[in-house]
Amino acid sequence: MDLKLADPKGLIRESYRIEGIAPSECRSIFLDWALSLAPGVDVREALRTLLATYGAEVPGHPMDVVLAEGLKNPAAGRGRRGGRAARVEG
Repeated sequence: MDLKLADPKGLIRESYRIEGIAPSECRSIFLDWALSLAPGVDVREALRTLLATYGAEVPGHPMDVVLAEGLKNPAAGRGRRGGRAARVEG
């Protein structure tokens, strides 16, 4: 995957440049990154691209852990419905 597509705003790239960044800051950046992806982008493919690119440049960075966590299969959702859909059957 093209790096521009995987990291459109350069958020992940910049996170790897921040010296002494904390894991909590990496998670916050990750959320901003996820929200900035274009519709239809394969998130898992983007994560693999970012890990292969930036993880190789800065091994052991806290963002490596956050990106790797993003590759894990999500827990099964409980199918919660909110708002009107939760109150009305049908």
